[in-house]
Amino acid sequence: QVQVVESGGGLVQAGGSLRLSCAVSGIISSISIMGWYRQAPGQQRELVATITTGGRTMYADSVKGRFAISRDNAKKMVHLQMNSLKPEDTAVYYCNVQSSTGWSYWGQGTQVTVSS
Repeated sequence: QVQVVESGGGLVQAGGSLRLSCAVSGIISSISIMGWYRQAPGQQRELVATITTGGRTMYADSVKGRFAISRDNAKKMVHLQMNSLKPEDTAVYYCNVQSSTGWSYWGQGTQVTVSS
């Protein structure tokens, strides 16, 4: 059974920083894309950032220049460094892991709240 567990959320003032981490455990074929998504109240889940095995990254326009995604393939972890946080970044952040065989796994989410 594959488990995906996020950590690092919390409450921060606007302009502050947070670092989210996601750890994958269990039996899984090789991991391909790892990513972060978020969902604000009353809104659909949206992509924040993704990173391939080789380190190629992609960001939503709203976070470019402020967020940085990274991964540790040996430890099966992915991180999201969030700087210059804004109130509109407030959401539940979810980690997503895709296996090379096409399976997709989600974590339970971690709350990020940015106060103005």
